[in-house]
Amino acid sequence: MKIASSVYLKGVFAGACLLGWGPTAYAEIYQVADQAQYKKISENLQPGDEVVLKNGVWKDFEIVFRGQGTKDEPIVLRPENNGDVILTGQSNLRLAGEHLLVKGLVFKEGYTPTSEVISFRYNNKELAYHSRVTEVVIDNYSNPDKFETDYWVALYGQHNRFDHSFLRGKRNRGVTLAVRLNSSESQQNHHQIDHNYFGPRPTLGSNGGETLRVGTSHYSLTDSYTRIENNYFDRCNGEVEIISIKSGKNIIKNNLFFESTGTLTLRHGNQNTVESNIFFGNGKAHTGGIRVINQGQKVVNNYLEGLTGFRFGSGLTVMNGVPNSPINRYHQVKDALIQNNTLINVENIHLAAGADSERSAAPVDSNFSKNLIVNQSQTSPFEIFDDISGIEFADNLVNFDTQAFGQGFSQTQYAQLKRDNNGLYYLPGIEQGARIERVLQKSETGPAWYSKKDLLKPLNSGKSISVASGSSLADVIASADSGDTLVLAAGDYTVSRILQLDKAISIRGEKGAEVTLYPQRGTLFEIQNKGSLALYNLTINGAKSPDSTGNVLIRTKKWGMYYNYKLLMDQVDVRDLDVNKAFDFFAAGARSLADEIRITNSRFSNISGGVLLLNKETDDLGIYNAEYVTLENNQFSKVQDVLLDLYRGGRDESTFGPHLSFQHNKVFQVANGKRNKTNASLRLHGVQQSLVAENQFVDSAKIVVEHTVGDPNTVIKNNLFKNTAKPEVKELVFEQAPTAILNNNRVE
Repeated sequence: MKIASSVYLKGVFAGACLLGWGPTAYAEIYQVADQAQYKKISENLQPGDEVVLKNGVWKDFEIVFRGQGTKDEPIVLRPENNGDVILTGQSNLRLAGEHLLVKGLVFKEGYTPTSEVISFRYNNKELAYHSRVTEVVIDNYSNPDKFETDYWVALYGQHNRFDHSFLRGKRNRGVTLAVRLNSSESQQNHHQIDHNYFGPRPTLGSNGGETLRVGTSHYSLTDSYTRIENNYFDRCNGEVEIISIKSGKNIIKNNLFFESTGTLTLRHGNQNTVESNIFFGNGKAHTGGIRVINQGQKVVNNYLEGLTGFRFGSGLTVMNGVPNSPINRYHQVKDALIQNNTLINVENIHLAAGADSERSAAPVDSNFSKNLIVNQSQTSPFEIFDDISGIEFADNLVNFDTQAFGQGFSQTQYAQLKRDNNGLYYLPGIEQGARIERVLQKSETGPAWYSKKDLLKPLNSGKSISVASGSSLADVIASADSGDTLVLAAGDYTVSRILQLDKAISIRGEKGAEVTLYPQRGTLFEIQNKGSLALYNLTINGAKSPDSTGNVLIRTKKWGMYYNYKLLMDQVDVRDLDVNKAFDFFAAGARSLADEIRITNSRFSNISGGVLLLNKETDDLGIYNAEYVTLENNQFSKVQDVLLDLYRGGRDESTFGPHLSFQHNKVFQVANGKRNKTNASLRLHGVQQSLVAENQFVDSAKIVVEHTVGDPNTVIKNNLFKNTAKPEVKELVFEQAPTAILNNNRVE
């Protein structure tokens, strides 16, 4: 339907002016009810025209929005009501032309059929200029093939703006928002990215999980002039780079990073400015700040607090470069200005980081001055990896020993810090540190009409459901909500089907009760997308399982997991998984990733297979099956295959994990079976953080550690090895002595 109504226009004029546009009384307003109508109308849009999509669900809608508007009369695409047009299935948006405005659309329950959900171009020749996308939502709109790459938003052309939008839950490979510089028409673009809410991005477990990137290494010596301002980055944990700057003369200002693992990385390109940003780590593991590479970078007036990251993910990192570096490696830091920043309880500041036989060019002609660096522990966060004489230190204020630096530092006390009305620490009456008047609030970002409340309910967050002995666990799980806990009365529970979990479910034996589960299928639990499992205070007995190959008590989907999951166990007795020669306890499927596997105070006995098989990513692309694995205070006895096979292959440096804590366990007669191809009780291949401490290994196979990449931190200490060979550590890539720390172990 075509409407040209001055009365209607008066009704929308006030809101339109807030968006910076004002239609004339002659503008055409098209109310569109289906895709056929849209296609017909969209072919001849004129300046000032407005296309209104009818409220409802639009499935498999590939929107092409083209036209030549003007500054005073943009062409507008919007929903009938903000948030009430839902684009699902295989939907996306491409816009091309000038002075276009898109607002209020929601993408969810699907994924783009192309490489981009929202693209500021129609094709390589038709780009968008002076156009704006505002108040759009892309919520968990991820390709189910986790390693199929796409972007959610790609900016091309020049002078475009993406603002007040909501982007949450990207689970497949690819940058959430990318500024592309792959043609002259998209360079020196002066784009503006502001007031967006970048919601939680889960750990990808691989390279390719950046939240925002400007440029690529190929075009990194090109200037972009992109402004990234007043955005909120909420738990953006995809990989080591939250923002990856790969071009020149960009401004990153007034953004807030909340509990996000990784760093704002000046990876390529020169003369970028990082100013007045706030980083709150709150002590969360791997929360980082700013990483400096290349020439002419300015890092000024930033506030960083409670950051725990280290190495390339530390609170502040100044890298070593490669002499005469190729464009895609590490250019030497030169003419960097790091000034008037505040770092409070930041655990690590790494200078000349990454120094090795290749990265041998230390920073030069750089200035580190007027910074306030104070830690409650009074421990220096600085670690120096090469010559830093090329950095001038002046007028910095700290509360720890700085003898290693000589001049450039004065002393203060942690107790003198004050909290300002904005919640930030400062020291009164000094010139050092950041001066930030107000802190960006989450509510100021994204569309006001779309909730930022987390959707997924974690384990143990719901109601308790009492379950009588003999009940069908499948039926109870089917009727439960995500986050609920099933409390089982004393007795035996025979389970005749695979319990498929697409929600977070906890199963707990009643306090003091003897509860035993008897699976009658080769698998008891299958964790699917959106699923997680917790088991407490019960026994699982495999005596009634079928004698068939491929038995595994708990598994993920064999393929197609793009939601991360958790597996938690405490006080669980797993026994008699021995009806055939290879009955495993847990096996991860290819491309699955556990945020956490935690097993405590439990017993595993008489198992013909292995316990934890996290070894499906053998294509050596830096992908792995578990971020955190914790095994503490358990007993393992008569396990024929490997107790733990944790594998991360390849040399990629974009991830933090896997992490292993194996402490206070008793291991008896484990991993001696003929089918154990690893010849190990624990096989740790490419694991980045490993602590194996206070354990007993008796009559068992040895520990095998294989280092592949980065600076892995492996500590094996205070263990007893009785009739068990000592641990074997191999360096598979670098010709050097093993870097693992082996202390106070006893071999008998």
